[in-house]
Amino acid sequence: MNMRYRKFGKTNEMVSILGFGCMRLPLLPGGDPSKIDEELSMKLIRYAIDQGVNYIDTAYPYHGNGMSSAGQSEPFVGRVLKNGYREKVKIATKLPSWLIKTRADMDKFLNEQLERLETETIDFYLVHALNSTLWKNVKEAGITEFLDQAIRDGRIKHAGFSFHDNQENFNEIADGYDWSFCQIQYNYLDEEFQAGKKGLEYAASKGLGLIIMEPLRGGKLAANLPEAVQNVFDSSGSKRTPAEWALRWVWDHQEVSVLLSGMNSMEQVVENIEIAQTATEDSFNCRENQIIEEVRNIYRQRIKVDCTACNYCMPCPTGVNIPGCFTFYNNYSMFGKEEMYHRMLQPEQRASGCIECGQCENHCPQSIVIIGELKNVMAIFEPV
Repeated sequence: MNMRYRKFGKTNEMVSILGFGCMRLPLLPGGDPSKIDEELSMKLIRYAIDQGVNYIDTAYPYHGNGMSSAGQSEPFVGRVLKNGYREKVKIATKLPSWLIKTRADMDKFLNEQLERLETETIDFYLVHALNSTLWKNVKEAGITEFLDQAIRDGRIKHAGFSFHDNQENFNEIADGYDWSFCQIQYNYLDEEFQAGKKGLEYAASKGLGLIIMEPLRGGKLAANLPEAVQNVFDSSGSKRTPAEWALRWVWDHQEVSVLLSGMNSMEQVVENIEIAQTATEDSFNCRENQIIEEVRNIYRQRIKVDCTACNYCMPCPTGVNIPGCFTFYNNYSMFGKEEMYHRMLQPEQRASGCIECGQCENHCPQSIVIIGELKNVMAIFEPV
């Protein structure tokens, strides 16, 4: 079998439907995220390339010790792509939008990334993790002129963005520049999360290439599933693994160009490649879609707080990220172990910062008892 490729939006580039995400590479013993197991990781990535994967995704902070400093993923990718491998792939990396203060910062980071990746040009350059605030900041700093110039002088070939905000803001950003592609989170549980299905369809209507991140929700849709979910898959009559169900569901969407998988074992690489070799768009039948809907409903029943992340409760006067707290609470209820609460939320953003002023509850269109639910969040993540 051979790898499948799809046209990447209006770029006319052909990309493998499976992309290798270099955010969760295997680590050396000890768990330090900056200590990549380079021998194993090189085997995994080069094996994938040899099997036809031609989209390699990295970013400035990946495999580092925080979002404000350079990680080890980019320079490692530069080493992986020596000995003829650079010519076989498209490199995607990202401008750290949260670190941009001036127009000069943009050139500084891009030039540094070119050196770290040991390449003269970056095929697909994304403005990283855009939301309404970061978009406003980079626009004022001159992002459109920067991208135009970087394309003209050959430092990048195509410009895109990755997105972490609501669907309304997605459309604004998608319309804010002549983008060639974008990257969104999408899986069978996230049709209405962030950009969601509406954003997917809107981007496709504008001719943008679509990159999908988190197709397995950080691995949560691939392993250690709730018993009720596993029973649905087992009773389907299919021998597909949970990962295969999730990946094929994403690839079933004709709008999707490439799906990113953060593979960190040879078993995962081999399985993902085998699935990619036979996955086609618009191939799910009614019974398969019914199976996914049954699974989706089981997860929905486990949701503790019916928060739509509309942000009417925000800003909190003490800085609590109320929708964020509820997202991690729901994830814990749906999937069990949840490690991102303390990593992603600053101390002042956590539930323990609530002073019970009630301002948020007066604005919640879902009539959520926010104060009480934040106490439940604290009981799970910040027990006294």
